[in-house]
Amino acid sequence: MKELAELIDELSQERPAGWDSLPDIELYRDQVLSYMKRQHSLLPENVQLTGAMINNYMKIGLLPRANGKKYSKDHLVYLTAICSLKQVLSVNETNALLKLQPNIDDAKAFYESYLDKMEKAFRETSESLDNDNAGEELAATALQLAISSYAQKLACEKLLDILKEKEPPQKKERQIRRGSSK
Repeated sequence: MKELAELIDELSQERPAGWDSLPDIELYRDQVLSYMKRQHSLLPENVQLTGAMINNYMKIGLLPRANGKKYSKDHLVYLTAICSLKQVLSVNETNALLKLQPNIDDAKAFYESYLDKMEKAFRETSESLDNDNAGEELAATALQLAISSYAQKLACEKLLDILKEKEPPQKKERQIRRGSSK
């Protein structure tokens, strides 16, 4: 089946740009929005990042404030993570999860770790798809993936609850800020 082969190929190859491939110059908001579409080429158009979303992320401390009207490499890192995580988590859950990451203040270290985790997840998912499957087998595979996603989402939410309970009070108020990646 041609469509399945294309999906397997996309899941095997499509990834956000690595740290060294991110723009070194600061970008204006419209440029950031365009860049994020390329970072998440597998996402449908109706769930892509908007300027209003960026404003909201800055207001709640999920994203550092822009430098005037320009956004840095660090902003692109955090927005790349936010755009994928918000597909399965609420904005508040995404905020909590990112703030709990041990290397969140070092954008480069965080991003490299994030991309490693993404690579593993996408590789495992693409390997679980069998290009020879059709009809009922394909439907069963889709159901298994949906159930697996549900189970993983539940586990993630429970882990966040556990981490919030164990978190020291001063860490709870931490906001993502520009890292030492410059």
